[in-house]
Amino acid sequence: MTAVYDTPVVLDRREGPYGEVVLRRHGELLQIIANGCFLMDTSDGRSERLLVDAAYDALDGRPTPDVLIGGLGVGFSLAHAAADPDRWGRITVVEREPAVIDWHRGDGPLSELSAHALADPRTEIVEADLVTYVNETSDTFDALCLDIDNGPGWTVTEDNDSLYSPSGLSACARVLRPGGVLAVWSAEPSPEFEGTMWNAGFRQVRTEEVPVARGVPDAVHLAVRPG
Repeated sequence: MTAVYDTPVVLDRREGPYGEVVLRRHGELLQIIANGCFLMDTSDGRSERLLVDAAYDALDGRPTPDVLIGGLGVGFSLAHAAADPDRWGRITVVEREPAVIDWHRGDGPLSELSAHALADPRTEIVEADLVTYVNETSDTFDALCLDIDNGPGWTVTEDNDSLYSPSGLSACARVLRPGGVLAVWSAEPSPEFEGTMWNAGFRQVRTEEVPVARGVPDAVHLAVRPG
């Protein structure tokens, strides 16, 4: 008998270092919930792919640039970055939840989306908090793609708020090479955050939108670190 999923079914629930994380199935979709807050699911991925594409395009043909992706999630951004072997150079993903990384490893529930990308020699998964990472790493990148919250005004945990402040954006700029691109995913456009990016010293600040079936569009905020 085929199972019918009228309500979400929890596949895994763990207490992580930053609270509870849950992977659940709702019909054909897999969903990640953190501390009761819906983060993302496997329904679409257009805006996550835009996050990667817009950052790459803003680099204006820089050869084999290195990208840092903040947040593994369901793997859309990573899989898209790794899909073209001649596009990006190093692909580094920072993810702070061990459970999320586990769901992508081996025969984990999300491995179907990310197995090819994880096998790519360009890919490195770093288990770390992104806020700490951008403040402490000595490494630099051509692009930084952030997708760890529902947006600058809707963070998963309060300590993520600092990442979208002037000091947090300065830390993001620190890991970017001159002319490097910062791309930030958001569940809605934020003119206020655009202003914060300008005030933090970024230039060429703009927002690209992705229409959704209902409600306000998803958005990718883009900015360039001056050369």
